[in-house]
Amino acid sequence: MTGGKAETVEYKGRKAVRLTTQSNGDIFAFLKGIQIQDGTIEVDIAMKVTTPPGVRMPGFIGIAFRVRADASHYDLFYLRPWNSHSEDQAMRNHSVQYVAAPGFDWYRLRREWPWIYESYADLQPEGWTKVKIEVHGRAGKLYINGSENPSLIVNGLKGEDLQGSVALWAYPGEEAYFSNLKVVPAKAEAVTNGGEASGAWDVKFASDYGGYDGSMILHRDGNTVKGTWSGAFGHDQPISGTWNNGYVELTFGGTWPGEKPAPMTATLTSTSAAALCGRPHWSRACRAWASAR
Repeated sequence: MTGGKAETVEYKGRKAVRLTTQSNGDIFAFLKGIQIQDGTIEVDIAMKVTTPPGVRMPGFIGIAFRVRADASHYDLFYLRPWNSHSEDQAMRNHSVQYVAAPGFDWYRLRREWPWIYESYADLQPEGWTKVKIEVHGRAGKLYINGSENPSLIVNGLKGEDLQGSVALWAYPGEEAYFSNLKVVPAKAEAVTNGGEASGAWDVKFASDYGGYDGSMILHRDGNTVKGTWSGAFGHDQPISGTWNNGYVELTFGGTWPGEKPAPMTATLTSTSAAALCGRPHWSRACRAWASAR
């Protein structure tokens, strides 16, 4: 347990674990003896906001997985039930979210990959919500209230660790309730970088604004990837990136083409080095793929 207090209570007719804190930090309540790489986590969750009236606090509650003992590294799916009922559509789209620590908080993910790591879901404030999380390799899916269709899909979990604990997660200014928790580990999926990043790659982007081509020359030294991009958006643009346990992230700057050229930054992510598939953050509905040559 880090950052707060866990108690066994009754909430809305069922036994539950309640998490609260008087501090300003997150709460992690670790499940004793549970280590998971792949598998399914199911739990019913509910929460009550305890901040004074007029203080904006939509509430945060979720499940962290692949967590280190000091809670410094983890992947996390969490819910914001009050956002689900907002009159502001942008806030409604922040009903369910994904983050990872270190390095991938909500601000960075929303800024660099808008609409990818958060979504809308129909949630009931203060009522029980059934949550299911499926984790396989670098992919994670979040299901709400028994739906066969996930509310949020993450292809490319960004946590550094592929195995760790499971923890109940909550936030200051609220009472977080958890009930009917079940963790079912699955056979661990082999997660490796499927090919060598070093070399020459042809890249094609299909976006709302049309198609764009280019090529990358990449060199890898351990987990560090460097190189150059040439094609749409500029020539010999420096590339920097990381290469870690089946996850690749590359970034380069350039100039957006058109009648009014403007500076831009492209970020490509991938869960397979053999494909280097990704999504640049500037397009609303864009797919990217690459092939070695």
